Amino acid sequence: MTGRIPEKFVDELLARIDIVDIIDSRVPLRRAGRDYKACCPFHEEKTPSFTVSQEKQFYHCFGCGAHGSAIGFLMEYEHMTFPEAVDELAGRAGLAVPREAGPAPDAAPPPDDLAAIADALTRADRYYRRQLREHSQAPQAVAYLKGRGLSGEIAAEFGLGFAPEGWDNLVRALGADGVGQTTLVAAGLAAKKESGSYYDRFRGRVMFPIHDYRGRLVGFGGRVIGQGEPKYLNSPETPLFHKGRELYGLYRARDALRRENRALVVEGYMDVVALAQFGFDYAVATLGTATTRDHLDRLFRYTPEVVFCFDGDRAGRDAAWRAAGNALPVLHEGRQASFLFLPEGEDPDTLIRKEGLEAFAARLRTAQPLPDYLFQTLAADVDLGRLDGRARLVELARPLLSNVPPGALRELMIARLAEISLLEPQKLSKLLDRSPTGAGRNTAFSRKPAPDAGVPSLAQTALALLIQHPQLGRHAGDPQPFLVLDGEGIPLLVELMGLLNAQPNLTTGAILEHFRDSKYIHHIGRLAVRQHPMHQQDVEAEFLGLLYRLHCKANGQQIERLSAKERTGGRLDADEKAELVRLLSEKQELEREKPTRWP
Repeated sequence: MTGRIPEKFVDELLARIDIVDIIDSRVPLRRAGRDYKACCPFHEEKTPSFTVSQEKQFYHCFGCGAHGSAIGFLMEYEHMTFPEAVDELAGRAGLAVPREAGPAPDAAPPPDDLAAIADALTRADRYYRRQLREHSQAPQAVAYLKGRGLSGEIAAEFGLGFAPEGWDNLVRALGADGVGQTTLVAAGLAAKKESGSYYDRFRGRVMFPIHDYRGRLVGFGGRVIGQGEPKYLNSPETPLFHKGRELYGLYRARDALRRENRALVVEGYMDVVALAQFGFDYAVATLGTATTRDHLDRLFRYTPEVVFCFDGDRAGRDAAWRAAGNALPVLHEGRQASFLFLPEGEDPDTLIRKEGLEAFAARLRTAQPLPDYLFQTLAADVDLGRLDGRARLVELARPLLSNVPPGALRELMIARLAEISLLEPQKLSKLLDRSPTGAGRNTAFSRKPAPDAGVPSLAQTALALLIQHPQLGRHAGDPQPFLVLDGEGIPLLVELMGLLNAQPNLTTGAILEHFRDSKYIHHIGRLAVRQHPMHQQDVEAEFLGLLYRLHCKANGQQIERLSAKERTGGRLDADEKAELVRLLSEKQELEREKPTRWP
């Protein structure tokens, strides 16, 4: 089903489920005081540093920094998308997930149709496998697979099948089992002629079932036997199958990716199967499309390094350059990408048979890191012996570096570009930062603090207390007066206070979910675990004192603004005079209500 999941439902869902139950069913927890502990499931450790708070409905690892709500845990641990994690928790809580208005009603079928499509795919899978064993044309398919060096065991392991020649073999076979023709079309298994009759999409092909990362059958790929075009044919886009998101062999390779800390991306499913037969079990393939950002986001959930394997011809180089461009924005938190180019006319399937596993593994160790590949490719198009050639190199690299997330890799790439272009790194960095769009920079909290450094300190401390103890929101009051203050954290503090005014029962985990797609999310995550010297009984007094000081700052700043206008000869209009009187009265009231305890 399409459409956005309402925030109100997410809040209700997180209020109903217990994060301790969700995590404990996957990572055994033991009580440690008010919280629960375990060895972190996201990095290797011997001493437990992974903490789960039942009160805050929030988890945090003090070793690797992983943190979030129950939804965030499922996304990280089970590699689910946000909607999938919500669906999982909703099913556990016995709730139906509502969707707000989204695409047109006919953009995707309702849930019962999705179930019908999944059933049709399962029945087709059984049909294709049976044809490989029983059909009169099967010997030519078997001969083709043997000719490619595949064993019967590996063919069975990957569930290979056969679609015999003939216009409507599958349509008639599944129709007899009660599968409707329109369902076959929706599943990408059949197509409709202008005359109104239906025919099989796959004919005369060896069939490769395609599963998503959770192991669900979502489509098929077919390789023609003998001559014919197209050589490879994949299922069309369907409600269950999206080429830009799925990777052939990923479900099977998941454990191997974690074991090897590396994924090899190849161009075809025959390469994946052949490599697996030789014991090389961490290869995946794109499905007739260039490597996308979605592909890479999915892979990097399992492994920190991706190696792209392409032919060394012009088409392979072009594909590599597109993959490099899509990889740059996701290379953060230590992620790596490399490129392996094979001899012209070879692919992983033929090369591993010719050279063997060890030689292929040795080639893999020579893969070129993405930064080296990027600069080598750019440098090949300029004359580095000329000043204007080096200047052109910098301009060619500028939009690419702007897509690299802020961090160590970006700084090292700038240093490498400075070395090649013979520019000082600091001057080059300033030059690159002058990009009109400022692309690639995380500006959420990059503004310089106001001259009065106390305001950001007050706001950040108030934010930390409010995020860690959302019940303090009942004391927040109207946050609008704070908007006149200039300092980091003020806009977020005002937004959070407004949220808790409207929804006072949110937990720390629920707050994180509210800001999941916000520019503030990483800042909130850090504040959620910031250590604070106040004891539990002092938190409320601390927070009230912070609010008082912020109100005083805001009041004083507004009074000074109006008073300064009068001092410099400007005349206040009637509204401004009334505002100044109100502010002076408010100042007196604040002085009378001065708390006896100060932060």
